[in-house]
Amino acid sequence: MIRTAGACALAVSLLLPARAAAQALATPAASPAMPPPQFMDPARATKLASGFAEVEQILRAYAERAHIPGFAFGILVDGKLAYARGFGWREVPGNLPVDTDTVFRIASMTKSFTAVAILKLRDEGRLGLDDPAAKYVPELAGLAYPTLDSAPITIRQLLSHSEGFPEDNPWGDRQLAATDAEFSAMLRGGIPFSTPPGTAFEYSNYGFAILGRIVSRVSGMPYSEYVTASILRPLGMTSTTFEAGSVPAGRLALGYRWEDDRWKAEPMLADGAFGAMGGLLTSINDLARYVGFNVSAWPASDLPERGPIRRSSAREMQQAARATAPVVTRDRTAAPLRVEAGAYAFGLNVTERCRPIDSGVQRLARMVSHGGGLPGFGSFMAWLPDHGVGIVVLGNRTYAGWRGAVDRAFDALARTGGLQPRVPQPAPALLDAKDAVSKLIAAWDDRLADAIAADNLFLDESKDRRRADLDLLRSRHGTCRPTGRFEAENALRGEWRLACDRGEVSASVTLAPTMPPKVQHVSLRSALPLTGTLDDALKRTAAAMGTSAAPALEALLEGPAAGAARADIVAAAPWGACQVGRVLESDGVTRAYVRLACERGGLDAVLVVDAASGKITYLTIGPARDGSCLP
Repeated sequence: MIRTAGACALAVSLLLPARAAAQALATPAASPAMPPPQFMDPARATKLASGFAEVEQILRAYAERAHIPGFAFGILVDGKLAYARGFGWREVPGNLPVDTDTVFRIASMTKSFTAVAILKLRDEGRLGLDDPAAKYVPELAGLAYPTLDSAPITIRQLLSHSEGFPEDNPWGDRQLAATDAEFSAMLRGGIPFSTPPGTAFEYSNYGFAILGRIVSRVSGMPYSEYVTASILRPLGMTSTTFEAGSVPAGRLALGYRWEDDRWKAEPMLADGAFGAMGGLLTSINDLARYVGFNVSAWPASDLPERGPIRRSSAREMQQAARATAPVVTRDRTAAPLRVEAGAYAFGLNVTERCRPIDSGVQRLARMVSHGGGLPGFGSFMAWLPDHGVGIVVLGNRTYAGWRGAVDRAFDALARTGGLQPRVPQPAPALLDAKDAVSKLIAAWDDRLADAIAADNLFLDESKDRRRADLDLLRSRHGTCRPTGRFEAENALRGEWRLACDRGEVSASVTLAPTMPPKVQHVSLRSALPLTGTLDDALKRTAAAMGTSAAPALEALLEGPAAGAARADIVAAAPWGACQVGRVLESDGVTRAYVRLACERGGLDAVLVVDAASGKITYLTIGPARDGSCLP
């Protein structure tokens, strides 16, 4: 059963038109075989709470540096507001204080509310995301497209800033108060294109204003009234409004810009035909309800729906629709890499990020976010769907950019140890497969093997060969027993370890898309105890990481691969000091595949030694294949 596969050697392959209406009306049966991912640390909430004071300090320090008169912020844990404070002044002349009920304009954060409105209408079967926008906005029918092969702009393209209109900040900000008649005249006059529709991301306030017109036309009521009735009120957002004049006395934050070393008042822009791109005003307490709803859409579950749209639709609007350019940079030339791959979803940004924190440890986290900036105001909301944690912040200074401070705030929460993602849970069928494969490893049984095998399993490798491979495995390891936690990659694929009389075996299984799910693939990795020569070579290799290859190791390297091995060792400097971690595979005498545990992440080393001389004849070192970020 154990076969060499390339240099890594020891991997084992074993055994082992009515569309929207239909979507709205169809309610799929829930499957009891899909357990949701879970947080595994019972002290998670307490750990996170220990970082709230540092988050507050980070945001206050930024507000002071950026000359923001007043701001309020909140931290959400599992969809609920866990901590919130207000600081500074909502009105500068009278030093009137900010609290968590103070109402700020949130500008472009309004776009996600517009996306919710569109998805609600879609779920009700009243429009389709791939419908031409001109179906609902006839003024677009005469639009001159940039190329003869351009297809008509769709609602989906408007939602994801891929309709091809030019980026229009800050022009769009100053159109907020346009009347419906003025907006119609703009549309009839035509819109220039910066890219052909559907080919690139280009942020467009104009496009979201058109979405607001679509909401109005389809719903039969003004956009602001539809959003208020269908989204804000169902969520209990009673302080949220499109009209600054409706905010109760003593609760409205006035906007300012910092100029000539003082704060100058910015006139409050009126809401109008462009309101769908940036017209909302809200408080931290209200905004937390909205962000909490979005956070609660994760993970998918059998919980009752509570609206205003389906949780599946809320998840849809938080997933990539149009990719944006990836960014790879450093804070300083000597600093670790910062990597961000992003996309625009529907009214929201989605990013996957590797970034350093103070301890040097990097983390990969999927973030959903959006900022908002208008004359007088700057705001930001962000949440980590897989971690159940969000941060919202509202300020009253023109275009106040909170993103960097919020990143550092999440770093502070990460340092508490409580910012961990949910862990996938195995379906019952996967646990049954794990038990069955463990039994086959202990003792082959034809009937059990046939019962769990998908139709491809013994075609890919015969039953006789698989039985013989398991016999060989037992002869090397003795009796093996499952131990430790089952590590599910998802509901139908996972890995577990077996402790044996001699060493250990790692097993993984993937189930097929059959009912019931059966085993389509099983792999085993054999790790026999290391002998003295192999063990010594591994320890000396780990000790040499990041150096110019210590003389003690230099003497062990021989053969044509020695030069490449030395280069790998020197290049490992960013990982810091290392020691031998888990032995993933080994024959115990001459070959091993080992995870090196280093200060700033893991390294995988594949090593071959000559049993007679003790020399290292093959050595490769690379980043750990565990999905972690690189230093």
